[in-house]
Amino acid sequence: MQEKIFLYYTSDIHSHFENWPKIASFFNDKKIQHNRENQDFFLFDNGDHIDRVHPNSEALLGKGNVTLLNEAGYDMVTLGNNEGITLNHNELYHLYDDADFSVICANLHSKDGDDPDWLQATTYTSTNSGITIGVIGLTAPFQAFYNPLEWNVEDPFAILDREVERLNKQADIIVLLSHLGITEDQQIAERYPMIDVIIGGHTHHLFRDGEVVNQSILTAAGKFGYYVGEVVLTWDHSLHQLVKKEAYATPIDHVLPHEETTRIIKEQTERSATLLKQTIATLEKPLEVDWFKRTIIMKQLTETLREWTNADIAMLNAGILLESLPQGTVTYADVHRICPHPINPCVVTLTGQELVEVIRGSLTNNFTELEMKGFGFRGKVIGRMVFAGVELETTINQDGSEHMKEVTFQGEALDVDQTYRLATADMFTFGQLSPPIARSNTKEFFMPEFMRDLLIRTLVSHYKK
Repeated sequence: MQEKIFLYYTSDIHSHFENWPKIASFFNDKKIQHNRENQDFFLFDNGDHIDRVHPNSEALLGKGNVTLLNEAGYDMVTLGNNEGITLNHNELYHLYDDADFSVICANLHSKDGDDPDWLQATTYTSTNSGITIGVIGLTAPFQAFYNPLEWNVEDPFAILDREVERLNKQADIIVLLSHLGITEDQQIAERYPMIDVIIGGHTHHLFRDGEVVNQSILTAAGKFGYYVGEVVLTWDHSLHQLVKKEAYATPIDHVLPHEETTRIIKEQTERSATLLKQTIATLEKPLEVDWFKRTIIMKQLTETLREWTNADIAMLNAGILLESLPQGTVTYADVHRICPHPINPCVVTLTGQELVEVIRGSLTNNFTELEMKGFGFRGKVIGRMVFAGVELETTINQDGSEHMKEVTFQGEALDVDQTYRLATADMFTFGQLSPPIARSNTKEFFMPEFMRDLLIRTLVSHYKK
């Protein structure tokens, strides 16, 4: 006799609640279908359901997301980096207190040894016929960010070395909820063939029909809830093993929204708007934001960053502020709207020569006009770089780009051999946006403060009456 087992999942929703009522409706229809046909099914979320770019998740600190997962009937979730490193320790510690589902993340622990009651490394569930499914969750090991928040995050492969054999002895089927990224998932499949299903995320990749690596099937549903993931496993009871693994990513644009879910989101939106109404400052005249100018508010914000981090020099891209602020009252909602990014302050140590390279590169049109998504940036373009603590003498080239002639620090030319503490946005420590910053061996991340917290500090300092 053969039996089909159905796994459904979401991944990297990032608080795109505009798609959530359709997702809830899709899963509700599947539940009705499988209950009618007496089939086992399980519902997972693979992390980054929360994103504080959305006002609801900002105001409710992710609790509203948990309510939506409860209402949709999820069985298990794992943590993404947006759950893990965009909330302070206490906020994450109590995030899932009211969850009706299991939270599985094997490589995250509180530094003081006091883990929240909801946190599990692995868990087991069974089908009605007695097939045991072991589930393990893993999140991206951003130790430099977790440490200041009083969490330890371990190497995923060390965890798998420790846990997979035990899972293999106790479970008929092993499922990994992996918020690690496509490259790590492929490596895991090669090293741990006993893992049957790897539900992937973090890198927002999409496998429409799954990908078989070694003996594992890899599946991923992209981002923002445009797709949901479906896995169909066929178990042969006479052979006592899986004989078929299928995985699909299914678009949900055609699905009618779930009415109750729509109502809950509307109620959360109204409550969030009330919570974000608190006044920050009052402007006697508008504050201009222009991505290609060094405006007053950007100069003030960059100086706040330098002072607050006790750095020698600070630099921020003008694209970090999305809109101008009109005359009148500025609320927290306004601050969140123009600076929604989950980006933290960071200080790196650079030599004068490296600093010159950073500044020179930031003045090019290729840099200032770069359209970017990712690394926490939720804007449109990088924009012009604004500096504090140094003076720049520049000229304008024929193509409109800026050319650096001289940089002075405290009235003297930068010493190419001296080291300087540079404060900036943490997004420049990733990838190839600014190689000298990314290569720096000395990086200090300031957590849990976002850039908008420093924007509030700036507004209060200069404009609060």
